[in-house]
Amino acid sequence: MADKIKSEVLKLQENDFVIIDVRESDELNSGKIEDSIHMPLGLAIRNAKKKQIEELKNKKICTYCGTGYRGNIAADELVKEGFDAITLEGGYSSWNHS
Repeated sequence: MADKIKSEVLKLQENDFVIIDVRESDELNSGKIEDSIHMPLGLAIRNAKKKQIEELKNKKICTYCGTGYRGNIAADELVKEGFDAITLEGGYSSWNHS
């Protein structure tokens, strides 16, 4: 299982990470973390497996979804493919409430 980061900590270290939003397009209406990259879960996994995001391998990645479940799956899959990835504990809902 991928490591988690609390929203308070991520807000302090935001510039150290490439932040990937793995929610579906219709979920973005509720807002997003500024400068995050939108890459829905299935696409993020396919991109990693097909070596289409190799430029991110030397960066620290933080994934997030609405509540944390899909973000955790995304981070796990990225780690399996050799990426340095963690997930935002509690997802975007925790980001809004910290």
